[in-house]
Amino acid sequence: CANLRSLMHANTEDSMVSGGRGQDGSPIIIFPEFPSFCEIGDQEFRNVLTYLTSTPSLSAAGVGFIVVIDRRRDRWTCLKGTLLRISGWFPANLRLVLVLRPSAILQRTLSDVFFKLHKDDFKVPVIMLSSLADLHFYIERSQLTQELGGSQYYCHKTWISHRTDLESFAALVKRMAERLQVFGRELAETELPNNLLTASNLLNAQTSRKDSFKEEMAGALSQGRRLLENIREPVRRDPDSSLNPDQLENLATCVMLTVANESVSLIYMKASNNPLLDRVRSVVAEGHCLIDSSQNVDNTVAVKCDELQRVRENLTQELKDKRTMLTQAMELHRRLEMVCKWCDDGIYMLASQPLDKCQSQEGAESALSELECYLETANEKQQWEISTVWLEYENILNNELREQVKRAFEKKASLQEMFERRRVSLKKLAAKQTRPVQPVAPRPEHVMNELLETERAYVEELMCVLQGYAAEMDNPSMAPLIPAALQNKKDVLFGNMQEIYNFHKRIFLKELETYTDCPELVGRCFLDWMGELQIYEKYCHNKPRSESLWRQCSDCTFIQECQKKLEHKLGLDSYLLKPVQRITKYQLLLKEMIKYSKGCEGSVELQAALSSILGILKAVNDSMHLIAITGYEGNLGDLGRLLMQGSFSVWAEHKRGHVKVMELARFKPMQRHLFLHQKALLFCKRREESGEGYEKAPSYSFKQELSMAAIGITEHAKGDSKKFEVWSRSRDEVYTVQAVSEEVKTIWVTEIRKLLTGQLEACKGMDLVLDWFVNKYFETKPKRQDIRSDPTPLGDLFQ
Repeated sequence: CANLRSLMHANTEDSMVSGGRGQDGSPIIIFPEFPSFCEIGDQEFRNVLTYLTSTPSLSAAGVGFIVVIDRRRDRWTCLKGTLLRISGWFPANLRLVLVLRPSAILQRTLSDVFFKLHKDDFKVPVIMLSSLADLHFYIERSQLTQELGGSQYYCHKTWISHRTDLESFAALVKRMAERLQVFGRELAETELPNNLLTASNLLNAQTSRKDSFKEEMAGALSQGRRLLENIREPVRRDPDSSLNPDQLENLATCVMLTVANESVSLIYMKASNNPLLDRVRSVVAEGHCLIDSSQNVDNTVAVKCDELQRVRENLTQELKDKRTMLTQAMELHRRLEMVCKWCDDGIYMLASQPLDKCQSQEGAESALSELECYLETANEKQQWEISTVWLEYENILNNELREQVKRAFEKKASLQEMFERRRVSLKKLAAKQTRPVQPVAPRPEHVMNELLETERAYVEELMCVLQGYAAEMDNPSMAPLIPAALQNKKDVLFGNMQEIYNFHKRIFLKELETYTDCPELVGRCFLDWMGELQIYEKYCHNKPRSESLWRQCSDCTFIQECQKKLEHKLGLDSYLLKPVQRITKYQLLLKEMIKYSKGCEGSVELQAALSSILGILKAVNDSMHLIAITGYEGNLGDLGRLLMQGSFSVWAEHKRGHVKVMELARFKPMQRHLFLHQKALLFCKRREESGEGYEKAPSYSFKQELSMAAIGITEHAKGDSKKFEVWSRSRDEVYTVQAVSEEVKTIWVTEIRKLLTGQLEACKGMDLVLDWFVNKYFETKPKRQDIRSDPTPLGDLFQ
């Protein structure tokens, strides 16, 4: 509280936790531009830092903090003082300090020189940055505030208000828990007096205290709900926005405190019920003893005893009914859990069957036996019908429970459908293999069978991932296991896998199955749905981000727990690679189908389908390179479709006056990656690859752009048959480009000439149109009339 007061009394945003996270989940502390920072006392500075490092969760803080210092308008001396303060005392694990150095020329020069001299004095990893673009290389824009070129909205007053309310609410819940604990202990230890008046007064006092506690608990719950609404306000105001990791942690803390408040009240009620029943029983017994031992007792005692006994019996019966309902609910949840467990195990069993081995008789029979044995284990989990549930549990079924029952039985029905399809396929394979094996060439039916079996397995694997991992990210019981770096990142980790699954499950698999008896015609199916298969481009574009996030979270408890439930031997990353492998597999299967369908009806469609699939793969590959371009200030989409891309050696000549200047010696060319668009040719520098897997993809720094409307080409350059020249129309700039082979050079020259020829024909067509309009214009005017004196605009003829 003292540290929070220091932050409030500072009345400035000298430092803040905006809620952003680094690429590895590190919480970010920002020191924005603040001219009076040096005037803040050491104790106040320590209080503020202590509080800021305590606000993220322990798991997030355990990763280590990133400090961003913005001193673009400051002086080197102030920057040095800030760095010495932080390096001298930081109350948590500090991973990195990113500094936006002074931008004024003098101060920038001083900071460069003196930072190198004093670098060892800071004792923390410090990186000096020249611009916001450099900062965005280390931290994504979505994790930075608008002042740092990011998209994150941050209000310091709102942040302090939320923290103050949250800590006030936490203190209130703690005080109430302590008071209720004391009250519960008093109830358990206080004996009911034998004197009627004293007992009545005691019960009245306890009832009054109970009512007072109920009012306080109701007030606390209202306060918690208001706080929840305030934290959720940004999302309610803009449904497309999302809470940052710190806001999510505040939300989780508030929910936890609210639940704790309710739990305390429930514990109190449970603790107070049993002593109450015991007291009632004791009072009734004493009343009957009093009646039996005295003849002069007022009849009122007997009446009160009977009334008290009835109240006790009614309360006892209500508690029994409540227990019965709770027992039924527990039993229903247990049975639903057994059904879901049976389904999850079945999905894993289907996904883990080696389909390549099923092509043999022995493999098919083994897989079929495994499938049928599993179906025999279904017993009550598989035979339990939904109509039985509605009858047996009618008294306890609310809307929420009904939805859970429906989802469980839909999952069971879907799995049974998969089992039946797999069983039919395995029986066919086993039956086919019983015939004598003939030394004949494979037929299209074999390829079609592999296509269908692998397609079904692919759909099952996608469903397994979406239900076993993606859906669990929305499961409240799993929420505490999800690390901060993974929160609200389902779309990043899984991309558009749900869209891919829906397409294959609902459409493509069923369409492929219609060609079972005429496999040589399956090319038509691919051509009919080629547009929908473009969704794989989106998935592949997101794969580097998914891979990066996976590497941050692969060892987290949430991922491990999901894998444990699914009993998967392979990690999630293997399943995230399935869509990439599948779109690649199609072209292999189509090539096989073409090989065994030569001269058959549909062979033309098969070849067209293969070309289209290869086109998708090329587009995916090209676009993966395209999205790696950095430093291009325009919109790449305005350049038209990307036609080709590749690496070349380039020599550049620039004409200055009457002198040609070589940028580099002719014997040392520049290595450039060229991107040929419909409207422009881009020259980029390829950066070194780093990382692993998809993170190893290269990146490209933009260097030069040539408009296709203003260039020419020389097909043969002197000295090397692999070279060609690209030059501006004025020949002020000439680029000699050397390909890795003559074949590559020919392909590029042909494509560029095709573009230039198309532009020329378009210009000729426009000239003809303009000539026609000009002639039409003169036909409508007297021959001697000068066009310059005609008030009618030429443009009116185009109306």
